[in-house]
Amino acid sequence: MPWTIERKHDHVVVVTMNSNKANVQNPAFFDDLHRAFDRLELEFTDCAVVLTGTGRVFSAGIDFEHNFPLFARRSLAEIDAWFEAYRATNLRLFTYPRPTVAAINGHAYAGGLITALNCDYRVAADGPFQFALNEVPIGIPMPAAYVEIIKHALGSAVAHEVTLFGQVYDLDAALRLGVMRKSVSADRLIAEALEWAGSVHPDCYTAYAFSKRALQATTIAAIDAAAGLDRDWLSRGMSNPGSLRAHARRYRELKGREITWTLPG
Repeated sequence: MPWTIERKHDHVVVVTMNSNKANVQNPAFFDDLHRAFDRLELEFTDCAVVLTGTGRVFSAGIDFEHNFPLFARRSLAEIDAWFEAYRATNLRLFTYPRPTVAAINGHAYAGGLITALNCDYRVAADGPFQFALNEVPIGIPMPAAYVEIIKHALGSAVAHEVTLFGQVYDLDAALRLGVMRKSVSADRLIAEALEWAGSVHPDCYTAYAFSKRALQATTIAAIDAAAGLDRDWLSRGMSNPGSLRAHARRYRELKGREITWTLPG
């Protein structure tokens, strides 16, 4: 189902992710994001963007059902192609030239939290929600490109902690670390996000775009410089036998059933 785009303000639209129940990220999710942003660039050139989800999950990160079997096939070319598509999706959101505000309606894990960190501002709904960059405990190396985005959003010290140890944080901890910038009651979430997104007048979008690009310049340079690391090592790390065992362990814990793919002997 295509993501919905609704003009909620003179110059702000709400984009609601609804690729699947938990907005797990797979090729269909990538396609939905690109189709939505194609429309934004063609039909809503005077609008800032509020990005949100539905229910109690903003996004649960990569789709285990799609990715774990892919990693287990151990085809470096196939994993590299998947990552290039994923990287392009994240960079499109990260570098979007107009204001972007993540209205985080619920849990955000791993790649789902990176989606939120791609946005210029993050406001979360009050509630017993969890936030984590838990790739490492799942056996997924954090791509160098995403490390730079995390550092840009959170600063190096916090990025170090949340990336390497993959702890799950509640809302209070997420606010303390700056993972979330603000929290409001669920019924105020979209209104608060609209207020932030709408605080920049369209007449100022050229100034906003240049300033955003300047703020991101060193990060983009670092992402470009780290491309070789991702290209040369990432697919090997994701298909490492130890990583594959960690994937299987996490799948069993989360799904409560046996894996449907074969691990290397």
